Amino acid sequence: MPEVPPRKPSTVAVTAGRPDHTPDAPLNVPVTMASTYVAGGEVEYGRYGNPTWAAFEETLGQLEGGRCLAFSSGLAAVATVLDLVGNGARVVAPRHAYNGSILQLGDLEARGRLTAELVDIADTDAVVAACEGAALVWLESPTNPALEVADIETIAKAARDAGAYVVVDNTFATPLLQRPLDLGADIVVHSATKFLAGHSDVLLGALATRDDQLHGVLKGRRDLLGAVPGTLEAWLALRGLRTLHLRVERAQANAQELVRRLSEHPAVAEVRYPGFGAIVAIVLAEGVMAADLLVRKTSLWVHATSLGGVESTFERRRRWKTEAATIPDALVRLSVGIEDVDDLWDDLERALDDLVV
Repeated sequence: MPEVPPRKPSTVAVTAGRPDHTPDAPLNVPVTMASTYVAGGEVEYGRYGNPTWAAFEETLGQLEGGRCLAFSSGLAAVATVLDLVGNGARVVAPRHAYNGSILQLGDLEARGRLTAELVDIADTDAVVAACEGAALVWLESPTNPALEVADIETIAKAARDAGAYVVVDNTFATPLLQRPLDLGADIVVHSATKFLAGHSDVLLGALATRDDQLHGVLKGRRDLLGAVPGTLEAWLALRGLRTLHLRVERAQANAQELVRRLSEHPAVAEVRYPGFGAIVAIVLAEGVMAADLLVRKTSLWVHATSLGGVESTFERRRRWKTEAATIPDALVRLSVGIEDVDDLWDDLERALDDLVV
């Protein structure tokens, strides 16, 4: 048979991780509810593997260009990577990043396990300089919620030249808009709860790598720590992956149009958008009280802390006491969904109009 050419990501999202096309085979991988397996095979026990997890891992692995492992949550995946850092080692990380990642680094530093150096990830020269002597360089691009963009390729090269591993949180971009392993990263991390699953009904995390030895080490840590995904959650996330390309395309188009309109509204002092993806941040001209009012004045936009679902959500990030002090008090992060963009704007505009003094 002729060699099949590489398939586009949208095709991979739909086709990967499916059963063989044999007569009467199900089109989708079933939910395998099993804690115990007949001895003598590769799995042996429910903490070591599951066919439903494997289908999700195969699909995301192909999308990221590596091998994937699923975890019980994004933070479980983060913790598994940080658990590999040696005692007293130094980790370079963004000063603005997923709050849970920063809190984990702070907890480990407070307990003397490692030292963390938080940097402005958009200042490439400063990040490159910080790589010297680091054991791990943690990148997030775009950052949460400041939406700064890192020069992943340049930083990854500098980090690896310095002997450090490079991890990139790719939750905001997804593998459809950015593939960090292609840019020199050792590990990609996802909160699959967000865009990958995409329907605000799953807690799941994932790691991907091209290094077989590193994959084995990470799997060993997952097995030992028990940070394994639920079977139903993995099945739901896989179903979400099937439409990832459609959802990202629509949500990104909506975000770009909203950015254009928001930039012209007098209630908005600043719009932050990296040029891609479906996350936007705005800073309200009238300050923190206006930001708190905004998230309570809409009927379509939902005030919620998560992101990446089909529905549009937003929140003032500094309502969380653990958010970085360098994030403006009046910054509102918007996760743009797949609704009609005019409906989204009408709802948002009415609320913004009420804030103009």
